[in-house]
Amino acid sequence: MSDWVRALGIDYGTARIGVSVSDDLGFLAHPLETVPGGDSEKAAARIAELVRLRRIEDLVIGLPLHRNGEEGAAVGRVRAFVVLLRPHLPEGITIHEVDEHRTTVSAMEKLHAAGRNAKNSKGIIDMAAAVEILQIWLDQRAGETTPLGEPF
Repeated sequence: MSDWVRALGIDYGTARIGVSVSDDLGFLAHPLETVPGGDSEKAAARIAELVRLRRIEDLVIGLPLHRNGEEGAAVGRVRAFVVLLRPHLPEGITIHEVDEHRTTVSAMEKLHAAGRNAKNSKGIIDMAAAVEILQIWLDQRAGETTPLGEPF
């Protein structure tokens, strides 16, 4: 494994898809853009373009699991998008799934703390949730734990 991390985080939604990117050292996730989700083919093409432009090696997608860890219909929609996306991606890219439970809530709390409300956060909330998703993976990769000392 190289010392550099090239990872992209995705918060999939049928209306909007939040995208985040890691720093080169794999410490922090940063917002990148929001991709319109209405046309899945165009969305997949745009994400694949970002992957190529940034030479991404790991793609981290959030799975909207239920609180008890079970999968619902929303997980099926995410995985269907991944199936559509996969042929657009370069060979060798690894796709990781991360439980995205509460990532949007956490992102909104952080945006509120920064002085934003729901109305003026609409355009960036999906990117912020993608940051949360990617950060979970980066922290897991680094072997970090939650503030309560429990592994992610």
